[in-house]
Amino acid sequence: MAEEQKNIKHIVRIANTDLVGEKAIVIALAKINGIGVIYANMVCKFASVDIRKLCGLLDGREIERINDVIANPDKYKVPVWMKDRRKDYDTGRDLHLIGSDLDFTQEQDLRRLKKIKSRRGLRHAVGLPVRGQRTKSNFRRNKGKAMGVKKKSDAKAK
Repeated sequence: MAEEQKNIKHIVRIANTDLVGEKAIVIALAKINGIGVIYANMVCKFASVDIRKLCGLLDGREIERINDVIANPDKYKVPVWMKDRRKDYDTGRDLHLIGSDLDFTQEQDLRRLKKIKSRRGLRHAVGLPVRGQRTKSNFRRNKGKAMGVKKKSDAKAK
């Protein structure tokens, strides 16, 4: 065990992301934007890597297999319900995006919604909740500044 601690790599690069070598591979993979714990567990299973193994103890072949599973989920027959972008707007294919691709695609989707002036796009533009929540008591912040409640004037009471 002491020898393993000496041979551990403190930073491992997987999917263009630096991961902490002292964490289990499943937890470390979950730090990649677009990969959760369940998806990371599936990646380890398809790459035949023990999920309890520390990220810093992976050898080059295991890292290559993990990168291959993340980059080509269709090659390993990943179920459609595990992918984060089903029926892509542009291509119509089921995709799983990670990292900067995910951020760029979400930004493009919001830009498209705002451009066509859909209800969701307009609410995103104004900064209001998009999915039907009530706004009487929540969402009272406007770009970080708290807004107070306007009370009715006392003139009516007199």
